[in-house]
Amino acid sequence: MSIYDISVKKANGQSYTLDKYKGKPMLIANTASKCGLRGQYDELETLHKEYKDQDLVVLGFPSNQFNNQEPGSDSDAEEACRVNHGVTFDIHEIIDVNGDDAHPLFKHLRSESKGMMGDRIKWNFTKFLIDRDGNVVTRTAPTTSPLKMKKDIEKLL
Repeated sequence: MSIYDISVKKANGQSYTLDKYKGKPMLIANTASKCGLRGQYDELETLHKEYKDQDLVVLGFPSNQFNNQEPGSDSDAEEACRVNHGVTFDIHEIIDVNGDDAHPLFKHLRSESKGMMGDRIKWNFTKFLIDRDGNVVTRTAPTTSPLKMKKDIEKLL
């Protein structure tokens, strides 16, 4: 199974498969609008604006699995990102990233790149950098600033 075979759904309910981004590097993060790390939305947006014209795709996937930090609806999560952080990259439906009900995308990402806790996602704002061929290049810890990923991103552009 390739990352490009996986179907995802935006916060507005629109579904698509990730083959839409075939040939483009992706930065994928599980997010939460009430998380103490939510300032990373600003940094993810900075990367989106800086590199979108060079084909980088930034995708946010809210999750409520960590201390009830995304308790509202899909549209609530998206609105919080847009209003509080000026996010213009795509925000998706609220999903599980761990456990039996984990979204297929995060099952795939976890299996391709293990972290400190094995394949489990430790917390909100775990970030995955995907190359133009759909391979996971790096998995970055929740507390690591997205801006520290610039060198890795630039190698893929």
